[in-house]
Amino acid sequence: MISGGLGAATAFVLAACAPGRTPQSPAAAAAGSDAGYVAGDGTFATWAPDERAAPISLVGTTYSGEELDLADWRGDVVVVNFWYAACPPCRAEASDLRDIHTDYTPQGVKMVGINPRDGVGTAQAFERTFEVPYPSLHDQDAGGVAAFEGLVPLQAMPSTVVLDRQGRVAARILGQIDPTTLRGLIDDTLAEEDRP
Repeated sequence: MISGGLGAATAFVLAACAPGRTPQSPAAAAAGSDAGYVAGDGTFATWAPDERAAPISLVGTTYSGEELDLADWRGDVVVVNFWYAACPPCRAEASDLRDIHTDYTPQGVKMVGINPRDGVGTAQAFERTFEVPYPSLHDQDAGGVAAFEGLVPLQAMPSTVVLDRQGRVAARILGQIDPTTLRGLIDDTLAEEDRP
């Protein structure tokens, strides 16, 4: 497992070596998001603590009918994964996300999915099939997509975002995760001092 300040640098090198996965600067990431369609090719971007925007504000209902408010998770690092059931890379990364959830839950990391496309039955079937252990929001009104506007293009599914302890976006991966890269981004965010 990658730890401490070396995580992002290691993740950068690993991602640069992986075919089809190129690191992306925040400026390039923002430009790509504004352009409309962005290929979900595994590119990632990180933001230093002093470059981060305001905390993400999002309240939604999970597929099991419970209300989830991201503000309740302030103080914890949170991984948010945008997905839908018929998306092949979403299916391919499901076991990696499950393993990351298992490994990082003891460190206080929370995970949540956001699904802007599927009805309850379809999403729950996916969760059962892939043994997804964390909740997903039924984002039928696109509130989750709107909360991450400019950061997560709807066309780039899946996309995964790491929120710092204040609920601000620290990192983002467009497309199927490379589990080593995501672990490095989580480790770096966990290692940060708790600062506003």
